[in-house]
Amino acid sequence: MDANFWHDRWETGRTAFHEGKPNKFLVKYIKALNLPKGARIFLPLCGKTHDIAWLLAQGYHVIGAELSAIAVDQLFETLGVEPSRQQVNDLTHLSADHIDIYVGDIFCLTAGQIGHIDAIYDRAALVALPDEMRQNYGNHLVGITKAATQLLLTFQYDQTKLDGPPFSVPEEMVRALYSSHYTLTRLAHETLNGGMKGQPATEEVWHLTPPP
Repeated sequence: MDANFWHDRWETGRTAFHEGKPNKFLVKYIKALNLPKGARIFLPLCGKTHDIAWLLAQGYHVIGAELSAIAVDQLFETLGVEPSRQQVNDLTHLSADHIDIYVGDIFCLTAGQIGHIDAIYDRAALVALPDEMRQNYGNHLVGITKAATQLLLTFQYDQTKLDGPPFSVPEEMVRALYSSHYTLTRLAHETLNGGMKGQPATEEVWHLTPPP
């Protein structure tokens, strides 16, 4: 899977992964992160998610990374905001009041560019990546955020019967990726209504807490 896969999805409007409202687990469990107003929350592979508008309305500062310029343009159009644009090496930095989005390859993003991060909200990034990319992604995310506390959403289903994305990310994978950096607490484990493309599936919510 390469960048062209996702560019094609956005160019052709095949974005069924885009939710039409703020994610129910974000709304329910954001309090687990114990964040003050103004906290800086990083959303990897954020797309044009409605979660961003919701987080902004709660008084948080959103920092996002997204491959598709189409998605980000649609995001700011939905927000009704005209961002400033600046080229930063291989990334385009779009910014407005309390929001900064970096367009391009997330692996090009650095800790210096995004600045201090209080928390990570990963709804659609880890599950979008095939197994062979997850270790590099996990290491990169920990590195650029200095292992900020994390709210992570995953799916589980029989991967032999259905190809992703979104991919199945079982508990053992979550622990293999993050247990050396975080204490992991599972906040929810629920059956996915309608399954995943017809296959039975569950959704899980994880709270990843760095050591004191």
